[in-house]
Amino acid sequence: MSLKRFKYLLAPIMLAGFTACQSDQSVNTIQSRIVDFIEANQVDSAAHWVRKEIVLIPSSVAGDKFRLVEFPNGLEQGMPDTVINLSPLVMPKNIAESLPHLRGFNAYQIDPNPIDTRSLFRSQLAVIGFSDGHINSINRVQFPHALDDFYTSGENDADEVDDLGANVSTDHINFKVWAPTARDMSLEVYNSDLLPMDSFKMAYDADSGIWSAKTTKSDALTYYRYKPTIFHPESGQIETYEVTDPYSLCLSANSAFSCVVDLNAPDTKPEGWDSHTSPSLAAPEEQIIYEAHIGDFSGRDASTPKQDRGKYNAFQHSGSAPMRHLAELAEAGLNTFHILPAYDIGTVLENPGEPIVLTETIKTACTKLGEPAGFCQTDNNDRTLIELLSSFDPLSGDAQAVIEAINEADDFNWGYDPVHYTVPEGSYASDANGLTRIVEFRQMVQTLHEMDLRVVMDVVYNHAYKSGMEHLSVLDKLVPGYYHRRHPITGAIEQSTCCENTATEHAMMGKLMTDSLVAWARDYKIDGFRFDLMGHQPRDLMLKARDAVQEIDPDNYFYGEGWNFGEVANNAQFRQATQTELAGTSIGTFTDRMRDAVRGGRFNHQADDLRRAQGIGNGQFVSPNNLNPDPARDDYENNLDILRLGLVGNLADFELIQKDGTTVTGKDIPYGDAPAGYAQDPADTINYVSKHDNQTLWDNHQYRLPYDFSIEDRVKLQVQSLSYVLLGQGIPFMHMGSETLRSKSYLRDSYNFGHWFNHVDFTYQSNNYNVGLPPAIKDKVNWPIIQNIIAANEGRDTPSPEHIKSAKNQVMDLIRIRNSSPLFRLQTAEDIKARVRFLNTGPDQIDGLIVMSIDDGYWDQNLEDLDESYSEILVAFNHSPKNITYNLEGASALYPLNLSLPNTYVSEQELNLPAFTTVVLARR
Repeated sequence: MSLKRFKYLLAPIMLAGFTACQSDQSVNTIQSRIVDFIEANQVDSAAHWVRKEIVLIPSSVAGDKFRLVEFPNGLEQGMPDTVINLSPLVMPKNIAESLPHLRGFNAYQIDPNPIDTRSLFRSQLAVIGFSDGHINSINRVQFPHALDDFYTSGENDADEVDDLGANVSTDHINFKVWAPTARDMSLEVYNSDLLPMDSFKMAYDADSGIWSAKTTKSDALTYYRYKPTIFHPESGQIETYEVTDPYSLCLSANSAFSCVVDLNAPDTKPEGWDSHTSPSLAAPEEQIIYEAHIGDFSGRDASTPKQDRGKYNAFQHSGSAPMRHLAELAEAGLNTFHILPAYDIGTVLENPGEPIVLTETIKTACTKLGEPAGFCQTDNNDRTLIELLSSFDPLSGDAQAVIEAINEADDFNWGYDPVHYTVPEGSYASDANGLTRIVEFRQMVQTLHEMDLRVVMDVVYNHAYKSGMEHLSVLDKLVPGYYHRRHPITGAIEQSTCCENTATEHAMMGKLMTDSLVAWARDYKIDGFRFDLMGHQPRDLMLKARDAVQEIDPDNYFYGEGWNFGEVANNAQFRQATQTELAGTSIGTFTDRMRDAVRGGRFNHQADDLRRAQGIGNGQFVSPNNLNPDPARDDYENNLDILRLGLVGNLADFELIQKDGTTVTGKDIPYGDAPAGYAQDPADTINYVSKHDNQTLWDNHQYRLPYDFSIEDRVKLQVQSLSYVLLGQGIPFMHMGSETLRSKSYLRDSYNFGHWFNHVDFTYQSNNYNVGLPPAIKDKVNWPIIQNIIAANEGRDTPSPEHIKSAKNQVMDLIRIRNSSPLFRLQTAEDIKARVRFLNTGPDQIDGLIVMSIDDGYWDQNLEDLDESYSEILVAFNHSPKNITYNLEGASALYPLNLSLPNTYVSEQELNLPAFTTVVLARR
């Protein structure tokens, strides 16, 4: 403790009954008072240092006077150093507006003092409230907003620095890391064998909070880590440890060391990388997006060489079944390949032979597991895991028990557990150390581009895998308390996203996100980004990040999950990037409106509620199942309107005629407590009925379809459900395998349940249905209804290879139809409102039928001619179990575009529409 500094600052004030610090005994008494209070009372983190001179404290915190107190060795030690008086202040309007969740707090001015207050961030800080000589309250201080004000509010400070991380110049390697709360920092350098090679003391720039070092350039691969000396609130003391670089561009296996790389160097590029270009995009609405997981794509495919299954290199085998299938889809017109997270993740071991794989023996798997598991006690441990799993009764829980036992140690995870945001994941590479993962990732992207497929990457900047001082924590080891969003009172890291929420509203976390996106677009030629839980990020940051990316790639497209929930819900902490807030920006959001109207129910329904909640895609009202003897017409008609609205891109002001003859706009149609229509532009909307989350479309429908439906009708309804997505305005999004009736055996959340439940068979022999009851941890409550459904369906839910191939061919036909005319891809809300109208509406509408007309001069001859082949396209969706004859004047001039459909005919005044079928017709 600096006794002189403490005496100077404490003398003019009164803290817990002392007016001056005149002896060690006085100091020890103050220390004792603080320790006693902490032991007897709850100590929160409700004080917020938000600007250079402003602290906010909840009005409920006790005390007549408040002091900002520095504890260099931690609050629990009770030994203060600097103490600064806080004077009451009227809450500044700009702070109340920018920090709405703290609007009800009281504001205090930090009194003038001779201390460089930036130095206080290197200690634990508390606000102590007292009155009448007694301590009334102690609150730890959260100070991310003050760090932003000190280090990012100027013209040329931390957030303008464009070379954080390791950067290779002609003769040197320059290292920079932002860590303004660290007391010291060194750079620890390792050789290619990961053995210590050198240590460099880093220099600190007090204006930016950045530590830097320069080393001589080496021809050998150099690994490194930073070594801060820093107060960490998790331990409550000064810590010294090594940590990887949050700006890493290269890593060793299992994320242990950062490595130096020049991504412009020849040894980081596959042949032809520099000269190859991405497929161009005339408008976002031109996209048809196909969501895939790198592991799922080839993980169990026998036609892919064993060493490349589930890897980046699987995309180099053009003759494999997965690649032939993808080529067929691309030829039909699929143009955007969305890969689930492929940055560095924390849940899959990366060295060959480390994770458990299904093709190895039970004996080997049990040795790797390292702990007893029931399946290890089998008589024949020389069988492979696949052989064991295949031997079980599919209506039992035996298979899931094995998968649950190995799922933390196997080779599968979706990847929503980021460690380093800007390095390709190593478990998909043939060698996770150094440059190989970079080259192989680039080769995958290049191959997809050469197939005329744009590449979208799923990104997760809303949380990190770990925090605090845990293994694989990165951000929270460098600037503890800054990068993660914390509860405003307790200071605990929020976990509404699933994990350790990050705070992209803080300038340097937002910068990290933006810099990372720019790197992926510039250095890996990624054509678009899908944002996980995008609603947990600020709208302004999303727009700023897109501007930065589009400076490099002008047609790069952003979209994501605009869900509104958690601690940030309803713009509680900032204006969010949610569905309604992003309307009109052409940043796409997934629309749960069409999804729920088609699938039925909500994502969190269970047991009988799953079956009871039918949607239009699985028989709502027109084909009620055994739990819906008296289906509600009002719910059905509302879902019809929501689905019609989805077909026009979910536009807020599109006019629809309801069953009672009333004309309403999209925003007037209810979707729970929210408006169904929210979009202002078709690029605002991502239409989907299935993606990696929740049950697959096939499993969802089997939950809800009547028992007696034939397999042929079940296939028809799968295809029709996808037709709403593929023939509607907005941007269509397909889950890999939905075109081949993909099943996960009813599993709701398959994120880490391996290749058994996540398997996709591109040889079309199976859709992976009924391979065992889904894991109990997710779905045990649903086991009885699953067993009952499978028994009652009597095999009518099990498709043959012919059924799978037929579904695939019909979906490819729909893709071709969408690409055949720009009328399916209108680019403005005004064009949609002028051209699209719905027939079969109002009081006389026929149940089970949606009829959509897209005009190109037939009804309104003043319209610009967009498609010289057609004057009108008519799409009829018959979701009823009966053929429907629909009267339509001038019908004889229409002819079907999907010619493969049977029992479709057009007469002078009517259309004959087959059951469970979508018919597309055109007029010259």
